[in-house]
Amino acid sequence: MKIVTIVGARPQFVKAAAVSRILRGRENVDEILIHTGQHFDANMSQIFFDELGIDEPKYNLGISGGSHGDMTGRMLSGIETVLESERPDWTLIYGDTNSTLAAAIAASKMHIPVAHVEAGLRSFNMKMPEEINRILSDRVSSLLLCPTDIAVQNLADEGITAGVSNVGDVMYDAALHFGRLADQNSDKIIARYGLNPEGFALATCHRAENTDDPVRLEQILRALSQIANDRQVVLPLHPRTRSCIRDLSLGHYLENIVTLDPVPYLEMLWLEKNANLILTDSGGVQKEAFFFKVPCVTMRDETEWVETIDAGWNILAGVQADHIVQAVEDHKINTKLEILPYGNGHAAELISDKLLGL
Repeated sequence: MKIVTIVGARPQFVKAAAVSRILRGRENVDEILIHTGQHFDANMSQIFFDELGIDEPKYNLGISGGSHGDMTGRMLSGIETVLESERPDWTLIYGDTNSTLAAAIAASKMHIPVAHVEAGLRSFNMKMPEEINRILSDRVSSLLLCPTDIAVQNLADEGITAGVSNVGDVMYDAALHFGRLADQNSDKIIARYGLNPEGFALATCHRAENTDDPVRLEQILRALSQIANDRQVVLPLHPRTRSCIRDLSLGHYLENIVTLDPVPYLEMLWLEKNANLILTDSGGVQKEAFFFKVPCVTMRDETEWVETIDAGWNILAGVQADHIVQAVEDHKINTKLEILPYGNGHAAELISDKLLGL
């Protein structure tokens, strides 16, 4: 069986690595990896692929930049060419990027079955391009591999039940596996970043809805600066975020914050595991905080990962500075439930079984 896996951003490679590790152990399975090039990441070097234990992609389309339509259209053409050459039995896609949508359209028009990992997620915010990508990709997928019961219900509410399974969250698999590897360099990481061994808060901010809105970005930075008066705040800065802060002359908010360049994947996992608080607008970081049982404050107006909120580990704070600071205070008194809504760490095996018809 030939499977073409199509990814375009670093989190998708992490998820694909968990599944690829299982597929390599199955007989008569040939997996081919395509990187669309959607997100250029200086950390996606050979070291990154070595960390994940996967080969570099067979195809790198080098497509990034431009409008959503322009990017998706160029990806559609490039993916179609590869699929025409490879003629796989399955096209395997992850998440909600433009790469996901382009692959789903290209494969479905060529009558190649599509398997969508993380199917059924919904923010119910149609202003988000990711929401459009999710909905359209689900519509043309033959296998809808959901991470949670809520995702299954979302699809049922839209009239989609055929090919739907709750396999658990493959990010949980990855967090368990790679989290153990991340622990091997603890002393070096503490020294490299000057971390307070008695505890620190880890913050991330990269979503366009926050970085491209001067009011929202300033509110987030004001909150982080205020929180940094009481504890060390560590902020790896996405290049776009750093540029926006500079262009808007908001750098004074960073004076008491430890700012870092983007860090390698395993080091980021270590930071997440060892923080005593996480503040983020990233979906993936929200979940990893939950997996590692670290209180999280989400600086967004909605989240796809409502289970983390229901369990008390995540607070949806919006972006008003006083709301973010209050959420940090609230986390000191909230009782956290021990629930496992994302499976048992064997999602990759179930995904592999579904692809092989087992």
